[in-house]
Amino acid sequence: MHEKNYCEGYFTGNNIMNRKIAVVGAGYWGKNHVRVSRELGILEIVCDTSIEILKNIEEKFKGIKTTTDIKEIIQNEKIEGVIVSSPASTHYTLAKKFLLSGKDVFVEKPLSLKVEEGEELVEIAEKKGCVLMVGHILHYHPSIVKMKEIIKNGDIGKIQYIYSNRLNIGRIRNEENILWSFAPHDISLLLSLIEEMPENVFSYGGIYLPHNVEDVTLTFFSFPSGINAHIFVSWLNPFKEQKFVVVGNERMIVFDDTQKEKKLTMYSHKINWKDNELPTIEKCKGEIVQFEDKEPLKEEIKHFVKCVKERKKPLTDGKEGLKVLKVLNMAEKSLKRSYQ
Repeated sequence: MHEKNYCEGYFTGNNIMNRKIAVVGAGYWGKNHVRVSRELGILEIVCDTSIEILKNIEEKFKGIKTTTDIKEIIQNEKIEGVIVSSPASTHYTLAKKFLLSGKDVFVEKPLSLKVEEGEELVEIAEKKGCVLMVGHILHYHPSIVKMKEIIKNGDIGKIQYIYSNRLNIGRIRNEENILWSFAPHDISLLLSLIEEMPENVFSYGGIYLPHNVEDVTLTFFSFPSGINAHIFVSWLNPFKEQKFVVVGNERMIVFDDTQKEKKLTMYSHKINWKDNELPTIEKCKGEIVQFEDKEPLKEEIKHFVKCVKERKKPLTDGKEGLKVLKVLNMAEKSLKRSYQ
């Protein structure tokens, strides 16, 4: 892009209605992009290869245009931005076509399945002066926005360790393993909080279903600053768990996305040391942290539209997505080595 400044905040003005976007891929997650874009009044057309999915969209959202041909989007001059929420294996090909046609692109995570493809997309976006945004939705979750603010203000002290558990039963895929399917959000947030790339990544996992992709992975990260972290992901867990925990030398803060009223909690446990004695732990009750009640996906799409309008880089731009891609690649290589 020509403008080097990052787009800050979210779009609140009425002229959001002047921006028209297309949604490509209206399946499991894409249908949410369709709903939110329609609510914002910016949706021009929905594209999917499934006639059945498009019929459902037409029945649910009266008057919405649909198509199975992306050429209708490319040739439509009214459409400024495209949200690509199709399967991960198609992200690179679709994003490339739209960028080359001069459209701004929001592509769901991961940016692509290969580092060189991600690098190419970033390069094309810069040459064409297009906005390229990656769907790392945690950055737009109001509780994570609040968590970042707390950490930046030094309220938990110096970060010591970070870990994430993203576990569930179901939504099993064949085109990418659990690492590529579940971990990008947490890796993105990890890199944002620590503000550096890991120097070592070790990943372990296993294939337990009759397909050729990992169903469970545990990945460890060490950073130049001395901070360590791990991310545990699985789609073979008996219950849903989505926790992101940051341990500081003064306090700990927990984001639990399965909770409705207690999504963000601060803990001020103390460890008391005395000479020649075992340390004693003084436990404190968790303090619920309040934050604005906003839908993360709506905030994310509004941010994209604001960046399209103001010609600025998104918070989760192509380069940020590329960093996540590189870390995923490091983890994937480690994972394959663990079988040797």
